[in-house]
Amino acid sequence: MFMNFLRTNRYAAGTLTLIRLYIGWMWVTAGFGKVTGGFSAEGYLMGVVNNPAVLEQYPTYHAFIEGFAVPNAELFSFMVAWGELFVGLGLIFGVFTTAAAFFGIMMNFAFSFAGTISSNPWMILFTIFILAAGANAGRYGGDRWVIPYMKGFINNKRNGGQGIQGDVANAA
Repeated sequence: MFMNFLRTNRYAAGTLTLIRLYIGWMWVTAGFGKVTGGFSAEGYLMGVVNNPAVLEQYPTYHAFIEGFAVPNAELFSFMVAWGELFVGLGLIFGVFTTAAAFFGIMMNFAFSFAGTISSNPWMILFTIFILAAGANAGRYGGDRWVIPYMKGFINNKRNGGQGIQGDVANAA
């Protein structure tokens, strides 16, 4: 019953829009500062490697950070900075909302595994509601137009290029 409410109710969509805007703003401000400020994740990654609690609690994650992330710190710096910015923009504009929420929660979990508490637990909690709501979370955003267009585009490709206009009109 609650899932149906989250997935179909317009008042739930309105509340989720406020949550989306709040979380999106948090991601955008964090990402924008990193994109424009010459961010490097190397110090953070070394802090994770040197944290005995991470080694004890999450040995596989520790091995991943030490063996893969640290040697590729430049790549991770790029991915974190731009990932935070794009997740935030996706949530704020309500475009590919579920995908943005998924990648946001994945970053929150990664930061939590690394021993960073900050706002991550709150963001994880709120993001769970966005993910559970599915398309209704983007009802008052760009998903209102993007998702029907994408469905029509995919159907058009499946049907050999026939009828994208009808598919988009029917999806709306």
